[in-house]
Amino acid sequence: MSEFRIGFLLFPNITQLDLTGPHEVLSKLSGAKVHLIWKALEPVKAVGGLAILPDTTLSNCPQLDLICVPGGPGMTALMLDEEVLAFLRRQAAGARYVTSVCTGSLVLGAAGLLKGKKAATHWTAMDVLPALGATPVEERVVIDGNLITGGGVTAGIDFGLKVAAEVAGEEVAKQIQLQIEYDPAPPFNSGHPRSAAPALVEKLTKFAEPMTNERRKNAALAIEKLEKKS
Repeated sequence: MSEFRIGFLLFPNITQLDLTGPHEVLSKLSGAKVHLIWKALEPVKAVGGLAILPDTTLSNCPQLDLICVPGGPGMTALMLDEEVLAFLRRQAAGARYVTSVCTGSLVLGAAGLLKGKKAATHWTAMDVLPALGATPVEERVVIDGNLITGGGVTAGIDFGLKVAAEVAGEEVAKQIQLQIEYDPAPPFNSGHPRSAAPALVEKLTKFAEPMTNERRKNAALAIEKLEKKS
């Protein structure tokens, strides 16, 4: 396969597994050239303190074949960051695939890239998607045309494998899955509200409520901005 340019958006307070999960998969594609993109080239600190080093800035990034926006608490501010949103719109216009993991889909929505599309996100943010013009789908990976969105955090590996199959075929994706020994067997059946104890779901919903409310507010402001542009 000829060079396939992949770009992951970096930002402060990113959930690193949203990026590193699919990065581990997609970097194994033949011809893959992966860019880690932010406004400057200084290390970016993820939630928990892990530092990740960008190699390309928003202004210097080449046209990508695939753009991916991970999630994390820091993405809420990006919903109103016109520099980032304009970058995503530019890249989306020429990319083969426009993608996200977890709450990164809300940033795509704030850029106007989810209108009329089916999309996934973290379970705590599902009700924000309609405000951004999307139809929420509670699946690990949702493909709608050239838009591919992953659910919360660990779904990024499933997402990466689905993308690999789209780009290079199912056999290549299966080989990568075996190479990374992706054979999930979680110790507890509590990874989603459909299986977790109701009391635990209620506790985490309440914990996430301030951040979810902020995302709802920013979604409304982002759509208002988009409507003024049109």
